[in-house]
Amino acid sequence: MTFPSPEGATPAMAQWFALKAEHPDALLFFRMGDFYELFFNDAEAAAAALDISLTARGTHGGEPIAMCGVPVHAAQAYLARLIRRGFRVSVAEQTEQPRKGRPASKGPLRREVVRLITPGTLTEDELLEAGRQNLLAAIICPTGRDASDPGLAWIDISTGLFETATVPARDLNDLLGRLDPAEILCADNVDLGDFAGRRTPIVPPASADAARQRMAEAFGVASPDAFGTFSDAEAMAAAAAIDYIRRSQAGQLPRLSHPRPSDSSDILGLDPATRASLDLLRTRDGETEHTLFAAVSRTVTAAGSRMLADWIAAPLTDPERIARRQAGWVWLLDKPGIRDDLRASLRAAPDMARALGRLSLGRGQPRDAVAIRLAIGVAREIGTILNRHDTLPLIMEQAARHLDRAHELQDLLARALSENPPARMDDGGIIASGYDAELDAQRELRDGSRRVIAALQQEYATEFGVPNLKIRHHAQLGYVIEVPAAASARLRGREDLIMRQGTASASRFSTERLVSLDQQIAQAAENAGLRERHLFTQVVGRILDETALPDMAAALSCIDIAQSCAMLAGGGMWCCPAVGTDTSFVIRAGRHPVVEAALPKNARFTPNDCDLEPDHRVMLLTGPNMAGKSTFLRQTALAVILAQAGLPVSAQAMRIGVVDRLFSRVGASDDLARGRSTFMVEMTETAAILNQAGPRSLVVVDEIGRGTSTLDGLAIAWAVLETLHSTLRCRAIFATHFHELAELADSMPRLSPHTMSVREWKGQVIFQHEVIPGSARRSWGVHVARLAGVPEPVVRRAGRLLSMLEKERGRQAPPLPLFEQASPDMPEEPEAPALPPAAMDMIAELDPDALSPRTALEMLYKLKKLLKP
Repeated sequence: MTFPSPEGATPAMAQWFALKAEHPDALLFFRMGDFYELFFNDAEAAAAALDISLTARGTHGGEPIAMCGVPVHAAQAYLARLIRRGFRVSVAEQTEQPRKGRPASKGPLRREVVRLITPGTLTEDELLEAGRQNLLAAIICPTGRDASDPGLAWIDISTGLFETATVPARDLNDLLGRLDPAEILCADNVDLGDFAGRRTPIVPPASADAARQRMAEAFGVASPDAFGTFSDAEAMAAAAAIDYIRRSQAGQLPRLSHPRPSDSSDILGLDPATRASLDLLRTRDGETEHTLFAAVSRTVTAAGSRMLADWIAAPLTDPERIARRQAGWVWLLDKPGIRDDLRASLRAAPDMARALGRLSLGRGQPRDAVAIRLAIGVAREIGTILNRHDTLPLIMEQAARHLDRAHELQDLLARALSENPPARMDDGGIIASGYDAELDAQRELRDGSRRVIAALQQEYATEFGVPNLKIRHHAQLGYVIEVPAAASARLRGREDLIMRQGTASASRFSTERLVSLDQQIAQAAENAGLRERHLFTQVVGRILDETALPDMAAALSCIDIAQSCAMLAGGGMWCCPAVGTDTSFVIRAGRHPVVEAALPKNARFTPNDCDLEPDHRVMLLTGPNMAGKSTFLRQTALAVILAQAGLPVSAQAMRIGVVDRLFSRVGASDDLARGRSTFMVEMTETAAILNQAGPRSLVVVDEIGRGTSTLDGLAIAWAVLETLHSTLRCRAIFATHFHELAELADSMPRLSPHTMSVREWKGQVIFQHEVIPGSARRSWGVHVARLAGVPEPVVRRAGRLLSMLEKERGRQAPPLPLFEQASPDMPEEPEAPALPPAAMDMIAELDPDALSPRTALEMLYKLKKLLKP
C-alpha cells in the first residue's frame, strides 16, 4: 500500500504521516475527538471492508484526502470485522489534554500509537472467541553449519499461556495444525503450508545468548533455565514473540505464565489433512456447529470450553494420563447430585484468565476486577462441594487443592469494590463507600453540592422575584442562572449579576458566589475521580500479585470438563474406553457423534462394530456410495481421538492399544490455489501416510486411486493396501470401490473383507448402514443416481449401458494378472516341482510378519540348502 509524500502536509496531517510510518502495513486509527479517523489508502481499504461512507477532508498535494471514520464508543465492533478480514490496526490516541489558554499556534495535541492490534495480540472479549484459544506463534529455523530442528514458541496474551517446543521439520505442520495459531511470526523461507496466510515477518534476536537474556529479563530471573531446558531455536522464538508483543502493546508486557517446554512425544500425531478430514474443532468452511467439539461439549464456562478444545486437538498417548482424566468424570457418573451442584456453581464463574490478561495490560475495566472476586467465590463454593467426600480421584483432588486459596484477596475485593460497579472507569462508583475516608469526603462534597445548588436556586428565585428561575450546569459556562427571556430585562441592570448568554427564549447569568461554588464542585469531582483511579490501580496491583489465581482458573476448567463428560455419558449411550499399551482394537456398537447429534429426534443412528485385532488388523471395506462407508471410517477415527483425549466414546464398549499416529483420508478435495488437482492432493496425502505410519498407527482411507483410469487406480490401490498390510503392519480400514481387491484375502492373512449391507426391494435400493463380513459384488451407482434426482430417462439409459458393459467385460479377461484364470486358448504352464517335505514344514511354521530382515535372510539360505539335490 503506497501513500503520498508528507511534504507540504498541514500540522495535523504531518502528525498522521509520522505515526503511520511507525507501522506502515497497518491501518491507522487516528483519534480526533469522538472518532477514529482513517485517511488516504487506509480510508479506502477500511470503507470497503466495513461498508461505511468514504468522504474527503481537505487536500494534500492538490488532491482531496480520502477519509472515513468510526465512533470511539463503537470501535470494538469495527475492529473485530477488520481483524477477521485479515487487517492489522494501529491505534493512535491523544496523549495530551487540552489546557485553557493553550495557543492554537502550538499545533495539534500530541498523539502516540498506544497499541498495535493484530490477530495474535487480541485481549478484548468483543474481538475474541470465548471458547477458543487465540495464539501468537513464533518459528525460528536455524540455518548454516549449526542448522537444527525448528524452534517454536506460542503465547495467548489473553490468558498468559506461554509454551515452547522443538520439532523435526517434517512435523512442523502437524504442530501448527494442533495449535491453529491466529498469527505466525516467521521468515519468508519457512513453508507454512495451509497456514501461509497467517505469516507476519519476524525480527529474530541477534543470537541465542541475547534471546535467553531477553527471556530472563521479561520474568525477572537470572536465567530462563529456571523454567526448564530450552534449545537455542526455542529461546530465539520465545524472545521474538516477547519482543513482538511488547511492540504491539506500546512497550508493555502482559502477565504471562513462565515459559514451559512442551513435549510432543506423548501427543497423538495428527497431520493437517487428518484434522481437516475429521472436523474436530472447525469444519472445512470454518464453521463450529457440526464438529466433534460441538457434539461432545457440555461445558458451562468459556475457560472450560478452551481446555476441552485443547484436549480434543491434542489427544494423549500415555495410558496412565488418559486413565487419570477418565477417573474424574467416571467418579461423577453415579453422583448426579454433586454433578448438578458443580454445574450450578460453575455457571456463575467468570473468565478469570482473560480478566487477568486485560488487567495486566492496564486495559482492564471494573468488571474484570469484579470477575476475579466472583471467580474466587465460585472456587471456594466448588471446593466445599468436593471436600464433602473423603476420597476423590487424583485429578479432582489435585484441582481441589487450588480452590480454597486467595482468602486475603477475596476479603480485600469484597471491601474495596462496590456491589454493582459501572462498565467503564470514567463512570465512577467503582470503589465501595466506607473503604477509603478521603474518597468518601470528596464524594460527599461532590454529591452534597446538589442539595446546595437546590437551596441556592430557591434563594435566588425569591430574591429576584422569578419563580421559574433555574440553576443549570452548562458544558462551557459551568453553573448558571437561567431565566425566561421575559424576566431577563428586569435582571440585566443588577450589579450582582453577570450576563453570560442570551437566546430568544432564555437568558443566562452568573454570580461570584455561583462561580466559586462551580469551581469547588468541579474540583471535588476531579479529586474524587483521581482518588478512585488511584485506589483501583492499587487493587489491580494486589490482584496481579496473587500467584494462586492462574492455578485456580485451571482447576475450575478441569472440573468443568469432568462434569461435562459426566453429563454426556450419563445417558448410558457412551462408554469409558479401556486404553492399554498393546495393539488391540475393538469397538462395540460404535456411532458417529456428530452425525448422530444432527439427526432429527425421532431418527436412530445404526451402530456398528469395528474389530481390528492383531490377527485381522486391516479391514477392506467395500460397498456403494451413500451406504455409510465414510461415516464408519470417520466414527472409528473420532472414537480414537475421544478415547485418547480421556473423554467418553459414543459406543457400547471400546478397548484399544494406544495409537501413536492417526491418518484419515476421507473425502475428495482439490487445492487449485497451489495448482494441485484432486488426484494430486490424494496422492500427496497417501504419500504422507506411507512415509510416516507404523505398527501402532491407525489409517482410515477412502477410495484410493479413484482420480485416474480404472487400471491405474486399481494398481495404486492394490499396492497401497499391500504396503499397509505387509510393510507398515498398521491397523487400517481401507474403503474402496475396487471389489476385486477382496480376493487378496487369500494372500494377505490379516486382511478382513467387510461390506456395507444393501438390500433391493421392488426395484428400490435400501441402504442399511450396517458393516458386515464379506465383499460387495455390485456398486449400485445407478440406484444412487436415481436417489439423487437424476432424470428417470437418464437413469434407465445408464442401466441399459451398465448391463451391456458388464456382458462385454464378462467376455474379456479380468484386468490384472492376479485374477487371470486358465483358458482353453492359453498354453498350460508346466507344473511346478513339488517341494521337499522338510521345506514345506519350514514354510508352514513361518510367521512372515514376525521375521526380522536378518532372520528372513537366514531362512532363505536354509530353504535353498533343502532344495539342493
